[in-house]
Amino acid sequence: MKYFAVLLPMKDADKSGEFRPQHLAFLEKMRNSGQVAANGKFADGSGGLVIYKADSFEACEALVKTDPYVTEGAREYEIFEWEAVWADNVT
Repeated sequence: MKYFAVLLPMKDADKSGEFRPQHLAFLEKMRNSGQVAANGKFADGSGGLVIYKADSFEACEALVKTDPYVTEGAREYEIFEWEAVWADNVT
């Protein structure tokens, strides 16, 4: 399993507000299924970051494309394969 850092820069602030509940529900489902390791918004309001776990870039992108923020045009996305180094007390 690989990690992918997915940046979700703001595309449409109004749509972002409108589809936030669906986006958060999506992320909760992905965390519960083990497909998202972490997520959060940027303090400056410019977007957010999601750390996905997937077998390949393509598998990650397929998940990202089901995020309501992406499907509804609220956010753009950039995917980077991430070679994570964790602290001993973090799994």
